[in-house]
Amino acid sequence: MRNILSALDIGTSKTCALVAEVAEGNGNSGAMAVLGYGVVPCAGLRKGVVVNIDATVESIRHAVVEAEKSAGVKIAAATVGIAGSHIRGFNSHGIVAVRGGEVGARDVDRVIDAARAVAIPLDRQVLHVLPQQFAVDEQEGVHDPVGMAGVRLEARIHIVTAAQSYAQNLVKCCERAGVDATVMVLEPLASAEAALFAEERELGVALVDIGGGTTDIIVFHGGAVMHTAVLPLGGNHLTGDLAAGLRTALADAERLKTAYGVATNIVVGRDEMVSVPGVGGREPRIIARRLLGEILEPRMEEIFAMVQRELIRSGVAEALASGLVLVGGSSLLEGTQELAERVFNLPVRRGLPVNLAGMPEDLMKPMFATVAGLLLMARTNGRPAGSRQRRWNKLRSRVSEWVRDFF
Repeated sequence: MRNILSALDIGTSKTCALVAEVAEGNGNSGAMAVLGYGVVPCAGLRKGVVVNIDATVESIRHAVVEAEKSAGVKIAAATVGIAGSHIRGFNSHGIVAVRGGEVGARDVDRVIDAARAVAIPLDRQVLHVLPQQFAVDEQEGVHDPVGMAGVRLEARIHIVTAAQSYAQNLVKCCERAGVDATVMVLEPLASAEAALFAEERELGVALVDIGGGTTDIIVFHGGAVMHTAVLPLGGNHLTGDLAAGLRTALADAERLKTAYGVATNIVVGRDEMVSVPGVGGREPRIIARRLLGEILEPRMEEIFAMVQRELIRSGVAEALASGLVLVGGSSLLEGTQELAERVFNLPVRRGLPVNLAGMPEDLMKPMFATVAGLLLMARTNGRPAGSRQRRWNKLRSRVSEWVRDFF
């Protein structure tokens, strides 16, 4: 029987479905071969939240049909990304006494349960519980405490929650489109899975996903998630500014942004010109390309300034030794990297879905990092790849504890 995995990225501007097959005989840890994909526009979300169920269902259905046709398989279930300004992330801390003088898997489970025992409103649900680090008898910086000697175990974790109603609407849209949303994954976490390198996570890095309706932030340090946040500005605001400033239709403004948009005028020649379509039958106008930069640069600066304030507020700004990684469609604007380096005074690069081998050439772009990461996380049931070794260690420890207790 073929082991087929599917991922679904339902965004403010597009819906993308991706299908892959895991090599036989390796469970879900074998090599993946991408079989097909489907990408269609989406008009049913605003700022990452479903506002039109029918439009969202149609977008999902069309993306899935495209992916099924190119892959030659039926998509019945998928790992689905979730984002939006309703997402909340916070850190928590727990302490337990170690039983028997040696840390076992049960102790790890107990300390994580203690750390996650915080008051969460009834209208919210927990998406992820992400361990950051453990401490055994005040020895900090432990990534896997199983087997260590000690009497006290501490855990620091990062908890991500979502509004139940928003998550339920997303699940309902998938079901109406004929797809079972088996696991829901925070989209910037998925993007990080596809675009970040292990050294960056260890040294400290912030991934900034500039999507259509929101800008998502996730910060890693010491290999663990330290902070997550969602800001209510994105690429659609850039398009709206262009439409208003150039007095042209939104669709034409989007095309101009994609083809000629710049995040800063330092990369634009003074003699470069572009044609702006008129509205209501008016003749097109020829303008200097620098005018696009004059409209887009203040908005991009605003987005980056909001990101910087969020990083400073959360106390992680000093931990970014590897700098920033930009993903999302708006990161493709010419000059975005230069503007970000000027604002943050840190090294900046564009992120591509490089961690998914066999990614189609058409999808090797920053805006497809999320769906690639969702497919990678589909192998581990929505958990980051680094958790696989911890789960094996837990299983091994539990077998050892059972043997000791029984004999």
